[in-house]
Amino acid sequence: MAEQTARQQRSDERRRRILAAARERADAAGWEAVTTRHLADAIGYTQPVLYGHFPGGKSEIMLAIALEGFVDLTRRCRAALGRKRGRRAIEAVAVAYLDFSSEHPAVYEAMFQLPIDIRFAGDDTESDLRAGFEVLADAIGDNSDGTVTEVFWGALHGVSLLERAGRMRPEHRSHRVAELGVRFAAEALA
Repeated sequence: MAEQTARQQRSDERRRRILAAARERADAAGWEAVTTRHLADAIGYTQPVLYGHFPGGKSEIMLAIALEGFVDLTRRCRAALGRKRGRRAIEAVAVAYLDFSSEHPAVYEAMFQLPIDIRFAGDDTESDLRAGFEVLADAIGDNSDGTVTEVFWGALHGVSLLERAGRMRPEHRSHRVAELGVRFAAEALA
C-alpha cells in the first residue's frame, strides 16, 4: 500500500510538472509554442511518459489548465465578494476577474478563447464552471434565468480582451470598473 501511495505521489508530481511547464511556456511564448516535445524536454521525461499522463496530448493539457483556471478565478472572485453587496460587490468581483485575466493571459486564453472539450451553459456543465458563473450572479444579485449574469460576464470578458490588446487606456480601468458597478447595481435594484 505504501508503494502504491508513493507511486501515485510521483505520478501526481509529474502531472503537476507537466502542467506548470505548459503554463510557463504558454505565458512566455503563447500556446502555439507549447508542444509535447518541448514539455517532455522541459520536465526531463520522454513523450510517452507525457502521453501516459495526458493521452489527449496538448488539447488535454490545455483542458486541465483551463479547469484549474476556473477554480482559481472562482476562488479569487468569491474571496473578493466576501459579504459585500451592491455596487461594492460588483466592483470587487470585477477587479478580481480583470486582475486574473491580466496576470494569467495564457490560462485565460485556454479558458475562454481556445477550443477545449467543455460545455458551457448546459445541464452537464462542469461544476467548477457553474461555480464561477454563480459567483458572478451573486455579485450582481441575479436571481433570474442568468441572462443579466451573462451580460456582466460578457462585459468583463470584453474589457479583459480589449485591455490586453491595448485598445483601452490602462489608467482608466478604475473608471470602467466603477461604471460596471453603477450599471449592474442599478439593474439589481430594477
